[in-house]
Amino acid sequence: MAKLKTSYFCQNCGLQSPKWLGRCTSCGEWNTFVEEVVQKEEPEKGSWKTSTSTKAANRPRAISEIDFADHPRTLTPDAELNRVLGGGIVPGSLVLIGGEPGIGKSTLMLQIALNLPGLRVLYVSGEESDQQIKMRAERLSAKNGENCFILTETSTQNIFKQIEAFEPDILVIDSIQTLQSSFVESGAGSVSQVRECTAELMKFAKESGTPVFLIGHITKDGNLAGPKVLEHMVDTVLQFEGDRHLAYRILRTTKNRFGSTSELGIYEMLSTGLREVTNPSEILISQREEDTSGTTIAAMLEGNRPLLIEIQSLVSVATYGTPQRSSTGYDAKRLNMLLAVLEKRGGFRLGAQDVFLNIAGGLKVEDPAIDLAVCASIVSSYEDIAVPHSVCFAAEVGLGGEVRAVNRIENRIAEAEKLGFKEIWISRYNLKGLNLNAFSIKINAATKIDEVFVGSMVQR
Repeated sequence: MAKLKTSYFCQNCGLQSPKWLGRCTSCGEWNTFVEEVVQKEEPEKGSWKTSTSTKAANRPRAISEIDFADHPRTLTPDAELNRVLGGGIVPGSLVLIGGEPGIGKSTLMLQIALNLPGLRVLYVSGEESDQQIKMRAERLSAKNGENCFILTETSTQNIFKQIEAFEPDILVIDSIQTLQSSFVESGAGSVSQVRECTAELMKFAKESGTPVFLIGHITKDGNLAGPKVLEHMVDTVLQFEGDRHLAYRILRTTKNRFGSTSELGIYEMLSTGLREVTNPSEILISQREEDTSGTTIAAMLEGNRPLLIEIQSLVSVATYGTPQRSSTGYDAKRLNMLLAVLEKRGGFRLGAQDVFLNIAGGLKVEDPAIDLAVCASIVSSYEDIAVPHSVCFAAEVGLGGEVRAVNRIENRIAEAEKLGFKEIWISRYNLKGLNLNAFSIKINAATKIDEVFVGSMVQR
């Protein structure tokens, strides 16, 4: 019997070391090395590593000779998934979907597998039995039930044998942490196992041209479980997030080799599965009959999609020595910067005030175009004067108190007009080249934040 070989792996970045280290020399994290059994064996005959590829041997080719017209993207019935993937599923791509337990990752992938017309989908599950998956499928509206096949297996060698016999058009793995390869002796879910299984699936996807979807777990910090190299190996990383106590879910792109990384899709969790939200601005803006101080509407962009979101602020006198600065869904450092601008350039005494900011709907926003709406919301709450609910904002605020221009202003104005807003405040520098006659909404332009506060009826 061969002597077992052990090695130490960093759980954060996957660095291998012959001995334990207190601090990883690659990523700098402390106490992340764990000992795992490593036993290299000769690949078994019939496994994917030794299977011969049907394509010809690789040779250098000029980029002008490469033709991809024969392999277009595969469009799914889910328009939100098509958007975050950059226009559909790319042949031979490896897509990783991560999210908290119970957020709906398996439901999303099973729903897509059941609704792909004319495609043979192999759904490999290492966490649930056939009966459990059948129970979930009964709740979903299945249109492709006869072409969706379920395999409950954790050994990659057995999975590849079934793949060679079945030849699926799309492969779904639920989840990558449950797979185990015989080439590595450590347990399932370990750093070496996750890396080895992902490498085998990547080799299969690239050589066969079959798209592979991997479902991955996340840690308590919100990061994808397993080595960091896992995110580098795959082509696309999708984050499925949301509050499990609320009905809405957000599918966000954090890495995409075939499209934009700023796209997002919004779903609503129902008893019959996930429903696409085609007009997210309606659910992100609360329906209120009267104007409320501290509430404003901002026109933002997520990728190619314009959204109108509601910003809520509460400014009150600090009851303790140090004023509180709290923000939900918005960068706390940028909030402190805007408060300093309002105090220095606008003359508002906010140094002794508690300031609470919330982005309604559970969104996390990074678009600087909502700066003006944040400032208007804070001043509205501070002065206790409401901004009319028919007014929205789309501009960046600089350190000098100037209202700066933002990109793609036409899309923001068109979205505000479509939702019935009467006025929108933008930067005067955005007027250059803008056809005002193309919009029926009133467009107000400003260069300083003082002009906005007076014009939007938030007066000092």
